[in-house]
Amino acid sequence: MDRQTNETGAAAPVLALRGLKVSFATEDGTLEAVKGLDLDIARGETFAVVGESGSGKSQTMMAVMGLLAGNGRASGSAAYRGAELIGLSPAALNRFRGAKIAMIFQEPMTSLDPLYTIGRQIDEVIAAHRRLGRKARRARILELLTLVGIPDPARRIDAYPHELSGGQRQRAMIAMALANEPDLLIADEPTTALDVTVQAQILALIADLRQRLGMAVILITHDLSLVSRYADRVAVMRRGEVVETGEAARVFAAPRHDYTRMLLAAEPKGEKAPPPPDAPMVLEAEGITVDYPLRKGFLGRGGGTFRAVDGVSLRLRRGQTIGIVGESGSGKSTLGRAILKLQPAAGAIRFEGQEISGLDRAALRPLRREMQLVFQDPYGSLSPRLTVAEIVTEGLRIHAPELSAAERFRRAGEALAEVGLDPSTRNRYPHEFSGGQRQRIAIARAMILKPKLVVLDEPTSALDRSVQAQIVELLRRLQREHDLAYVFISHDLGVVRALSDHIMVMKDGKLVEEGATPQIFGDARADYTRNLVAAALGEAPKD
Repeated sequence: MDRQTNETGAAAPVLALRGLKVSFATEDGTLEAVKGLDLDIARGETFAVVGESGSGKSQTMMAVMGLLAGNGRASGSAAYRGAELIGLSPAALNRFRGAKIAMIFQEPMTSLDPLYTIGRQIDEVIAAHRRLGRKARRARILELLTLVGIPDPARRIDAYPHELSGGQRQRAMIAMALANEPDLLIADEPTTALDVTVQAQILALIADLRQRLGMAVILITHDLSLVSRYADRVAVMRRGEVVETGEAARVFAAPRHDYTRMLLAAEPKGEKAPPPPDAPMVLEAEGITVDYPLRKGFLGRGGGTFRAVDGVSLRLRRGQTIGIVGESGSGKSTLGRAILKLQPAAGAIRFEGQEISGLDRAALRPLRREMQLVFQDPYGSLSPRLTVAEIVTEGLRIHAPELSAAERFRRAGEALAEVGLDPSTRNRYPHEFSGGQRQRIAIARAMILKPKLVVLDEPTSALDRSVQAQIVELLRRLQREHDLAYVFISHDLGVVRALSDHIMVMKDGKLVEEGATPQIFGDARADYTRNLVAAALGEAPKD
């Protein structure tokens, strides 16, 4: 019998999962992460596995690859072309891993070894499975780097991971995965940390390589917009189980399960109306410029400065949201820190009419409670050693020292309730909350001080779409209730569109274009803006 067909004459799957279970031994007992999964992946197809964080989608594929954590256990069956993978020793699995089945991980910077060049890391994968001489392997590496679109591969082959951009690192990971021409490529959230234009490039690259090489692709993601563009079939997972599966077009057009319908409806929707033209001005920044000194080389040569923000101005009214968008390195986050006086900068800054550019730290302190910042990664910005009540009331200790501990504890409960969390969780620690709940805690920490201006730096980029929509609704409500002014920094134009009434587009530290949200999305003037919008909407770049 041909290995491509089964006894019925139908094409045999590249990967067949039957009753696959994944469990983890924890201090609180056994956690069932995957609960008896049945899936078939066909040759040459793109099969998407979608679901929110904790649904079990990544752990399913980690079990297939034999990469579960030490306390994890897989049972059931995962057969690659009839060969059982579950229960194989690492040595036996290595005959398949990197050769027949390859995996691209979510964050290439943590997957690539910072001590070795890109070329050397790809070379190790080739040497492990092929008997090629050094020159032949180098030629193959250059061929792979060219294939995945890395510019100047002859130079990049000897570059270290930190010398590449995020998109280039992800391309290097794809080159490594393709080194031995695998039958099956597993891409685990391959674009989550990337800008929208780079996302489109990476997914288009994977789709092109799949077609050219005839391999199957499993795309693990929580972003259903990607599935609609790139997947042939889809499985929707929730709490370790598949709740719906089928042709991607059918699932999107006529979802059968309530959870699938919820995921499809979770995209942030609506458009924000601008504030009244006579709304009071909260912030005026003129000609903001930020320069970073460059390190000098051997014997003091080199040096100079790098201009991260180049003469950018903005005006923000009460009740208004300005969205600042652009790719990584555009200067948008640096601008956000500069207008809060958290980053040395040239230019004029006025807060409610008061010139604050020249104020020192002591003079700025009384204004700090009215200008707050919410960071991208709530887990990194919340101290793991403090309870939620201690975290949320940090600002009160500085700006309202007269309050008693009991009063601070009471206000922490009020702040948590305002952002949709149970006040009884005040004595818990950050690790006991989900990503979306931690972001609500970070917002509560800012809101407890009753600010007038909040800078939100990528506050939804690491969250599931359904959680993103919840955070957007929360921010809208808080803005209405407190007449807040927001500066919303993001590379996710879908979220920016739903939350902002005015958008500023940045590239290489400069302001490329700005205007009302409908104008930016419907009639952008700059080619760069049109390409950003096209990538966000899944369209081809504009000419």
